Amino acid sequence: MNYATQHHIGNYQHTRTETTTAIAPTVGRVRQLATKTKGRKPSAERQAEIRTNSNATNGILKCTFLPKLKTAKSVQACQKTERDFYKSLSQLAEHYNIEATQTKDFGFPYNIVLAMWDMETKVKRTNKNWDSFKLVQDSKKTFFVSEERYNVGTTLYYIPIIPLFQMLKDPKRKKTAPLLLSVCSYLYHIADVPYYRQEDSYLYWLYEMHKDWVEQDEKTDETESYKRELRNAEYIGDRIEQKLFNRTNLKVFEQRLNRFKSVDMFDKECWQVACNAFALCTEYPNTTIFSNATLPEKDPYDDDENEVIGMEKYISFIADTRGWLYESLSDTINNEFNEYGAMEEPTISKRFDGSEIPTANLDFENRLFGLLNDLSGILYEYKTIEK
Repeated sequence: MNYATQHHIGNYQHTRTETTTAIAPTVGRVRQLATKTKGRKPSAERQAEIRTNSNATNGILKCTFLPKLKTAKSVQACQKTERDFYKSLSQLAEHYNIEATQTKDFGFPYNIVLAMWDMETKVKRTNKNWDSFKLVQDSKKTFFVSEERYNVGTTLYYIPIIPLFQMLKDPKRKKTAPLLLSVCSYLYHIADVPYYRQEDSYLYWLYEMHKDWVEQDEKTDETESYKRELRNAEYIGDRIEQKLFNRTNLKVFEQRLNRFKSVDMFDKECWQVACNAFALCTEYPNTTIFSNATLPEKDPYDDDENEVIGMEKYISFIADTRGWLYESLSDTINNEFNEYGAMEEPTISKRFDGSEIPTANLDFENRLFGLLNDLSGILYEYKTIEK
């Protein structure tokens, strides 16, 4: 069951956005924003893809192949392109463990178009992070460049810490809360998730801006309530950061896991999230969420100079994901993101030109983003069940 709030950022492409829609209802664990961009139909059923679609046909259109002219030079050029193509294709197929369909009997360049379509279709089935590939032709050879990407869709990976603060004071959860404290310490120290009370974080600026708005606006019946939320966000944020800063939470992480005994389903969920976090901490002791952060390639024919949504803007600790303050923050974020043209995402590029192929993958990102989603959901759930 999903508990946290979802807002849809929208269906982004590298194009200028046009209109902003309302915040979506509460339907799931993660928070998402809703905007609409031109060129793509919005979808309420799934997370939107911000990247540009690509397929084998588009890939071949980006390449320039010499026509079959009668001159010996032109024929030789085409033959070299074919040889390079199939050599690179063989490397790509071996790397992704794909059996390519034989297409050499078809005439050039139709054999290449068919082979690319075949490979694109098969790799999509076996590699969940597959994004696209392109055929590159330089002065020396023709070869493939593939791109693997973790598609964050429209999700805001914001982890609320006020529920953790309340859990630490809850006698019923006095053994559960330290588990999640160790998880958050791992995210704070090693995964390098931004914290909203740090002055260089994106959310710190937004909280300060809202604080100024409340102080400068005319007083209403709600003004004191707004100020109280802001004070709580600052006070609790500072208190929890002091606890997260203590690396003892990491030293006793395994001990807390081994000694923990679940008393209900909520405890079991917390324990499982902690197990997943500890496994990541053990297997990737020096890897951060930004290790493979890659800005999308700018279209040379696109004069749109819209900014890119950096990962530090949609991944962060936050005070809470309920109440007036969060709704106001969401509106501001929605309006700002609506002006952006693309999103920074974890991406790995690989060249199949005869050089050594990197063995890197997005296993860490697949697991970490899942962890952020689950942790956010558990903290949201705690505030629901404890009411």
